Amino acid sequence: MDNHRLPSLSCQKTVADSGSDLLMIQRERLPVLIRNAGHNAERRFLEFFTAHIRNPGTRAVYGHAVGRFCQWCEWHGVSLENVSPFIVAGYVEQLTGQLSAPTVKLHLAAIRMLFDWLVTGHVMPVNPAASVRGPKHIVRKGKTPVLTAAEARQLLDSIDRSRIVGLRDRALIGVMVYSFARVSATIGMNVEDCFQQGRRMWFRLHEKGGKRHDVPAHHNAEAYVDAWLTAAGIADDLKSPLFCTVSRHRTLTPRRMHRADVLRMIKRRARQAGLATHICCHTFRATGITAYLENGGSLEHAQRIAAHESVRTTKLYDRTSDAITLDEIERIII
Repeated sequence: MDNHRLPSLSCQKTVADSGSDLLMIQRERLPVLIRNAGHNAERRFLEFFTAHIRNPGTRAVYGHAVGRFCQWCEWHGVSLENVSPFIVAGYVEQLTGQLSAPTVKLHLAAIRMLFDWLVTGHVMPVNPAASVRGPKHIVRKGKTPVLTAAEARQLLDSIDRSRIVGLRDRALIGVMVYSFARVSATIGMNVEDCFQQGRRMWFRLHEKGGKRHDVPAHHNAEAYVDAWLTAAGIADDLKSPLFCTVSRHRTLTPRRMHRADVLRMIKRRARQAGLATHICCHTFRATGITAYLENGGSLEHAQRIAAHESVRTTKLYDRTSDAITLDEIERIII
C-alpha cells in the first residue's frame, strides 16, 4: 500500500448488490495481512470501515493508521493470528520514535478498535492491543492559535463588504467566532439552519456524531448572516448551502464550501488585515470561548454553547490565563 494508506473502500455498485459481490470487488485492495486470514476476516474488516465507522474523516484517519500497521506486519512476516500484545507494543514503540505522542495514541486507538471488531466477529479470540499502553501525553492547554478580541474585530472590520464574497466571508467567520462552531458544522449548514425563534435568529449546527445543536445567534452574527442572505438572494432557497463557493467570474455557485476553501480564505483575510498571528479554522472557536470567559462567562455555559461532552475539553480553549503581566516578570530580581 503506497504511503501506508488503506485503499478507498467505496463501491460504485448499487445498494442491491450482495455482500459477496462487494467482497470480490474489494478483496484485491485489502491489506495482505487481512487477505491471508480468510474470508471471514476480509468481510469483517470491510464491515469495520463501511458499517461501523460512519464519519468520513474518522474513516480516513483510522484507515491510514490501520493500513500502516498492516503493512508493518507484512514487512515483518507477522500473520493476523500471530499478532500479540508483544507485537503491537513493538510497533507502538517504533512509532513513538517517529511520530508525536498524540498521533501514536490515535494510531493505537484505531488498531485497538479494529481488533475489538474482529473479536466480536469471532475472527480473533482476544484483542492483542487491549493491554498495550501508548506514550504518556498530558494536555492542560490547547495549541490552537487564539486572536485577542481586538484582533478578531480588526479582522472582521477589514473585510470589504462592498463585494458579495466579502459579505459571505464575514458571515462565515462571524458564525464560527460568536457561536463557537466548528468549521465542519458551519459549512455544513443549509439556509434553513438559520431560523427565527421568538425575536432572535438561531443557528442549527450539525456536529460530530450526528448531534444537532441549536444555539441563539449573537446580534453581530445575525446581522452578518442577514446581510449575506440578502445580497446572495438565497434566503428563500432553504435547502441550499448557507455558505457556497464563488466562481472565477465572481458569481455564486450551488457548491458548498469545503474546509480547505475556508482555510485559504481566512489566511488570506488575516494577511490583508495585517495580523501576524498564525491562525487556522479552529482559531475562531477558541477565540470566541476565550472572549466569552474574559467577559465573565462561566465555563459550564461555554461547554454547552460549544457542545463539548466534557468541561475539560472546554478548558483547553480557555486562554484567559495566558497573559503574564510585566509586574510579575519584574519580580525576577537578579
